[in-house]
This record gives sequence, structure tokens and C-alpha cells, in this order.
Amino acid sequence: QVQLVESGGGLVQPGGSVRLSCAASGVTLDDYAIGWFRQAPGKEREAVSCISSRDGATYFADSVQGRFTISKDNSKNTVYLQMNSLKAEDTAAYYCNVRYRGSPYWGQGTQVTVSS
Repeated sequence: QVQLVESGGGLVQPGGSVRLSCAASGVTLDDYAIGWFRQAPGKEREAVSCISSRDGATYFADSVQGRFTISKDNSKNTVYLQMNSLKAEDTAAYYCNVRYRGSPYWGQGTQVTVSS
């Protein structure tokens, strides 16, 4: 059974940083591409970043390019999203995703609120 658990969200001031974690069980994250998505109130879920399996190639949405980084720790079966220079518009629930054997799996999400 595949489970993804996000953590690390919270309230952060504009310009601040936070690191989100996505811990997996039932699947070896290094074997699959892992994505981070976010959804703000009243908006559709959007892709933020992803990291591929094997070569670790990364993708970032234009809105976070240069501010966010994605990495993985295979020993912990965990993927991280480091978020720097946060803006109010980064406020959203953040979810990680893996497509395993053709089916998408999502975590429960972690809320990030950027506000002074």
C-alpha cells in the first residue's frame, strides 16, 4: 500500500524559508518521478516542481524558479521541497505525488501560509 506523508508546513513571514518533506512507504521513491503540487483557496491545483528517477533531473514552475529546490534522500525514502524567498502568493496547501503502476497517489497535504 502506497502512502505519502507531507510535513513541514506552517506560518512563515514573507522572505522566509521552509522545507517540506514527503515521506513514502510502499514505494521506493528513487524508482519514480515525484512531484510537488499546490492548491490555493479557489484555485486549481498546480504543479510546482518534480524530480525524476535515476538521473534526478528537476523541473520548476516559472513562479518558483530560482527560489525553490527539490531533492531526495534515498536512505529515508523522502523527497524535500526547499522553499526560499517566500511570497504571499506561495500560500497554499502543498501535496506530493507519485504515479505508481499507472495510478496516482497523493499525500494529505501540508499548509504553507506566508504572511506577516
